[in-house]
Amino acid sequence: MAAGVSSLSGWRVRAVDLSDRSDLLSRCQVAGAAFLGCTLAPGDGERLLAQGALVLPAVPSAPLDTARSTLYTAEELYGEGEYPLSLDARAYAWSQEPPTPESALAEAVHDHAVDQALDRWVGGRRLVGVMGGHALERGSDGYAAAAALGHALARDGSRTVATGGGPGAMEAANLGARLARRSVEELTAALAGLASVPTYRPSIGAWAHAALAVCAAHPDPVETLGIPTWHYGHEPPNVFATAIAKYFRNATREAVLLEVCDAGIVFLPGAAGTVQEVFQDACENYYADESSVAPMVLVGGSYWTETYPVWPLLEALARGRHMAPHVHLVDTVEEAAEVVARVR
Repeated sequence: MAAGVSSLSGWRVRAVDLSDRSDLLSRCQVAGAAFLGCTLAPGDGERLLAQGALVLPAVPSAPLDTARSTLYTAEELYGEGEYPLSLDARAYAWSQEPPTPESALAEAVHDHAVDQALDRWVGGRRLVGVMGGHALERGSDGYAAAAALGHALARDGSRTVATGGGPGAMEAANLGARLARRSVEELTAALAGLASVPTYRPSIGAWAHAALAVCAAHPDPVETLGIPTWHYGHEPPNVFATAIAKYFRNATREAVLLEVCDAGIVFLPGAAGTVQEVFQDACENYYADESSVAPMVLVGGSYWTETYPVWPLLEALARGRHMAPHVHLVDTVEEAAEVVARVR
């Protein structure tokens, strides 16, 4: 503005203190500009609105920056104190309060800001998703298999592993991907250390600190993405994702998670949430043109044909469609990684 800019049309101004900039703002055309969570002098908000700008003030009760410009990190969400005092816990508690028009707007603005930050983060990356049950405990064979899958998918550096960002299979896959430059033996040792705190119940703090210790022991991580939601705030975000796109609205989060996984998705055993993701992804592939179909790989022949017989319906949906060659049922995570590796 000091250099002579006279129009802010198309600008997005986030969380900037403009309380002593009334004169500058009055000399600019502001129609089409957006002021998100900015501090304005008395009367400036109304004047900007009257001149065609979008003005969304910060909500004082919100415990987080609703106009943020970057994704979260585990360190930001967890902080250094007890978990109930963390940003993650306070945001969840705030989201559970009786809704008001202001809080609903703040959540929408926050999720839009996360959308924008995620768009920038995924640029230039090919993402492969790993979906699976949140209840899978550290120390179990299934957890180790999910970690091995993440490790294998990220090892050659051509793909970035993305998960729903929660515990269980999601945490394991983010762990394996994070340590993709490390040896299998180092991953095995990390798994053994984590097994001493198998679940986030009864202590989220102890569960997170065990994982943070693994992170501290293995600097220079491979980048990996988690996309959790405060809708399931009782399930804490795992710390192994180096970037965390956390949303308030689960419907938005689910759609975004499937959309960004352009290199395909591997579905590990899970329950209702995973089944929903299978068919939400299948719906997108069903209507997609051939160039846009992404592979779907279900791991566990008996699980997906007997325990939850998803495969027969998925196979029937795919028949005669562009997606038919891109849906796979395998028995092991090694086979799943090989299927994904064939996609270029």
